[in-house]
Amino acid sequence: MSIIHADGLRRTFDDLVAVAGLNLDIAEGEIFGLVGPDGAGKTTTMRMLTGLLKPTGGVAEVAGFDVAHHAERLKEHIGYMSQRFGLYPDLTVMENIGFYADIYGVPVRGRAEKIDRLLGFSNLIPFRQRLAGNLSGGMKQKLGLACALIHTPRVLFLDEPTNGVDPVSRRDFWRILYQLVRERVTIFVSTAYLDEAERCTRLALLHQGRLLGLGTPDEVKAMMPGALLEVRTPAPRRTAALLRERLAAASVGLFGDRVHVATRDPAATEVAIRALVASAGFELLSLHPIAPSLEDVFVAVMSSQPAPP
Repeated sequence: MSIIHADGLRRTFDDLVAVAGLNLDIAEGEIFGLVGPDGAGKTTTMRMLTGLLKPTGGVAEVAGFDVAHHAERLKEHIGYMSQRFGLYPDLTVMENIGFYADIYGVPVRGRAEKIDRLLGFSNLIPFRQRLAGNLSGGMKQKLGLACALIHTPRVLFLDEPTNGVDPVSRRDFWRILYQLVRERVTIFVSTAYLDEAERCTRLALLHQGRLLGLGTPDEVKAMMPGALLEVRTPAPRRTAALLRERLAAASVGLFGDRVHVATRDPAATEVAIRALVASAGFELLSLHPIAPSLEDVFVAVMSSQPAPP
């Protein structure tokens, strides 16, 4: 049985369709990733699933509760960490956690042990008396996570939790999430980082409120239309601009010093690339097919979508 279920979930704001008929089934103990660019509908989806925003259409259940009709009861069973989680900068780490424990009605009996466990879990024990406003970005995220977990939720919703956090803190944060999954906590996380999406059990690609793909990372990669060619020249930016202009049937992306070209006809496209690079006077350092990353797939799938009306 799904711990998160959505059927035709929809939300509009006047004439804007923020989420258009979303269908999801997420099992207990999954790390499920919602991936998409800014404005894709990720936060709106999460706010509906947490009972903070009523759907315009469709239905959704989380932990057995209808999100539209039993939002208050649902809150006892979920944790939610928004993009701007409500930490109080003038309170210490301990005071922030204690405040959220009071809000969630965590019994005083056993509370100290639970807080100690969360502090150890998130490596915050040395900082328990530090003001939240004096923590680093990564430490603030860990404190936000501890506050969201104080009432032992069955489902944890995280809205772009590592946005703006340094790579080491991002890695530590995900290590904590894996520990939670071993305890059968279901995690629903939105992210714009495609490397993070690779860490999810399953993920959904969202664009302009519509679901473009759903499955394991490998299944989503299999959505890649055609093949992917990697092009290297001494002038990658100019090469990418040239290929975007002249290869109308291909999707071109710049990845560091390499240009990726998604095409349904790799043989013909390779011939065209060689001719274009030569005519521009660039040295062709290498040109060969490669396995696509999630970022490649997402760029290719999004570029194939019609423009919004």
